[in-house]
Amino acid sequence: MNHQRIAFVIEDLYGGGAQKSLLYTADQLRQRGHAVKVFTLRDKVEHRLPDGLDIENLAVVTRLTKATSTVLTEKWQARKVQKALEAWRPEVVISCSCDKITRHLDWPNLYFWIKSDVSAKFSDPATRDKAFAKVRRFYGGRKVIAVSEGVKENLEQVVGLEAETIIPIYNPYEREPFVAMADEPLSLPPGVEKGRYLLSVAAIEPRKRQDRLLRAYRQARDEHGLDIPLVLLGKGKPENEQRLRDMIGELGLDDHIHWLGYTANPYPYILNALAMVLTSDAEGLPRVLIEALLLHTPVISVDCPSGPKEILTQELEDFLVARDDEAGLASALARMAEAPVTIEPRHYQQFLTQNVLPKFEALQSGSA
Repeated sequence: MNHQRIAFVIEDLYGGGAQKSLLYTADQLRQRGHAVKVFTLRDKVEHRLPDGLDIENLAVVTRLTKATSTVLTEKWQARKVQKALEAWRPEVVISCSCDKITRHLDWPNLYFWIKSDVSAKFSDPATRDKAFAKVRRFYGGRKVIAVSEGVKENLEQVVGLEAETIIPIYNPYEREPFVAMADEPLSLPPGVEKGRYLLSVAAIEPRKRQDRLLRAYRQARDEHGLDIPLVLLGKGKPENEQRLRDMIGELGLDDHIHWLGYTANPYPYILNALAMVLTSDAEGLPRVLIEALLLHTPVISVDCPSGPKEILTQELEDFLVARDDEAGLASALARMAEAPVTIEPRHYQQFLTQNVLPKFEALQSGSA
C-alpha cells in the first residue's frame, strides 16, 4: 500500500455526527499506516479522542473573529491554516464544516466533505436561492466528497453545482464497537419488553418530525391492531419538548408511548428494539439507521432526502415509505411488528470500514 499524508481540517470536535465520523475515519486511516493529522480551528472538544491520533489546535476561531466575521477575517484565518499545512505537507486535505475559511486555501488536493442535503433546509424560495448561490460560490470548480449518492445528486441536479468532481463516499463503520456498547445493562419502563417495542432515536426538533411518527403510530393502533409500545429517545428545546408532550396527550397515547429523554448510550435500546423508525424531513446519511442494522435491528424509514433509500435495500425496501404517506407508514409499522425482517451482514456491507476506506485512499489520485 502507498502510505500517504492526509490532513483533516474542522472547526472543532464538539457536537454531533460530523465530528464523530471525522475522528473515526482519520483514526482508521492512521491504523492502516498513513500519516494522519487533524487540524482544529478552536479548542472545543466533546468527543473522546483516539489514542495516537495527531490533533493540533490552530486557535484561529475566537470570540473576536466570530464578532468580526468578514471575508477579510476568513482570509486571515485561512493564511494561518495554509502555513500549518505547508509545514506538514499533506498530499490530501479534507475540509469538514469550516468551508467558509478553507475555501480560501491554495492547495492542489483539497476536498470539501459535505454531509447533508443542502436544499432540504430551506422552504422559502428566496432564502433557498440565496443559499444555493452561496454553495455554488464556495464549491464551484472544487473537489467535493458527498456523504451519499443522494447528497451528490442534490448538489448537481437541485443546487446546480458544477464542481471539478463530486465523489460519493459513505461514512465508515465497524460492527464490534456498537455490539460492545449495546452489551450494557438495559432498564426498560414497566410494560415494555425486550424485542417488543418500536424505537425512535432523534433530537426533539421540527426537522425530525416526531409529529408524523405519532400520528402514524396512532393510526397503526386504530386501523391495523398494532399493540406494542413506542419508545422515544432524544431531547430538544423546552418549547419543542412541550409540543411533543401535548401531542402525545392529545392523541391519547400516554399509556403507549414512553419518552425517556436523552441517553449517552442508546445502543442497548437499539439492540433490543423490534425495529428502529426514522421520520425526518431531511437527512444526509442517517447514522441511526446504519447503527441499527449493525446491531441486526430492522429499520423503517420515510424516503426523505437523502440517504434512507441507500440504506433500506433488498427486502428492506418494503419498509421505505414516501415521506408524507402517514397511512403507508402506519402500515409499515404494523407489518414489521407482525413479521420482523431478519438483518444479515449483506444489509450493511457497503458501510463497513474495509469497503469505505479504500475510497479515501484513492483521493490522492482522484480515482475514488
